[in-house]
Amino acid sequence: MKDLRFAFFGAGYWARFQMAAWRELDGAECVALFNRTRAKGEAFAEEFGIPRVYNDPEELLRREDVDFVDLCTNPFTLPDFVRLSAAHKVPVISQKPMAPSVAIGEELVRTCAEAGIAYYIHENWRWQLQLRQFKAVLDSGEIGTPFRARITMVSGYPVFINEPTLNDLENFILTDMGTHILDIVRFYFGEPELVYCQNHQVHRNIKGEDVSTVMLLANGGKTTVTCEMGYPESYYEHDVFAQTLAFVEGEKGTAEVDEDYRIRVTTSDGTHSRRYPPVSYDWARTDHLAVHASIVICHAGFLRAFRGEGTPETTGEDNLKTLRLVFACYDSARSGQAIRLR
Repeated sequence: MKDLRFAFFGAGYWARFQMAAWRELDGAECVALFNRTRAKGEAFAEEFGIPRVYNDPEELLRREDVDFVDLCTNPFTLPDFVRLSAAHKVPVISQKPMAPSVAIGEELVRTCAEAGIAYYIHENWRWQLQLRQFKAVLDSGEIGTPFRARITMVSGYPVFINEPTLNDLENFILTDMGTHILDIVRFYFGEPELVYCQNHQVHRNIKGEDVSTVMLLANGGKTTVTCEMGYPESYYEHDVFAQTLAFVEGEKGTAEVDEDYRIRVTTSDGTHSRRYPPVSYDWARTDHLAVHASIVICHAGFLRAFRGEGTPETTGEDNLKTLRLVFACYDSARSGQAIRLR
């Protein structure tokens, strides 16, 4: 089977890891790069062996014969690039958040459907090995029906230094990290029925919220889920970047994911534990291992889909449900009231 040809949009901080992850897989070749600043794009292309560079996305899509595009640009630009890809009938993978509003997200899903192209969202969090295995534990019934859960991603990591554009987001932690964490809630417990949210701003030099606490009623009303997320950079928070912790109480026992990628299950039979460490790639940062390894797995799923081997879990249509949940959180935070979702 011939390699799929793709174009890559972006040459920023996260693009480097996204592209390195593609190079771990057989069957895909990046043949062109778009970046608004040509010099930066050329340096990126030289590093990754990409033959052609454009600073005009329309010209790239007009001249290049590609099987899909991978959008790894800042959140403000994603919708326009999705629309452009749809106009050229080119399937698209987009970073999250997929859109700055639910209405725009719905429009993008509709636009791609009308163009007859695949629209996938790079929601890689659920592909972290330990979080994937935790799903299997919950589904096994070993701890019984969950009645309470806590999912936490709170970090002292200096995210605003590496990605300064995040300073300018009117909506920050819920769109940036909440998209991941709320997708995990849906992945584990299905579509929530009720949500209540409180937001805070610890850093005063940013526009959006950097700390959020969300409580949801999920699993057909059987499970109360609390999500804690933020980049407060407080003196207490010294954990490595983006390790998501979880603790779930069930009728027969408890299950948890700790900071060492270890899953512990406690029932009447005692406590059993096992580590599920991520693959360590030479391009991955040591404090990003779980996240970076999950990018490769997420890419592999997209490749299979483009070859006609099934549909990824994180389509635009599916991720739209997460986007609706994100903005329901904002509605709750503004009103001080719980929001009923269905």
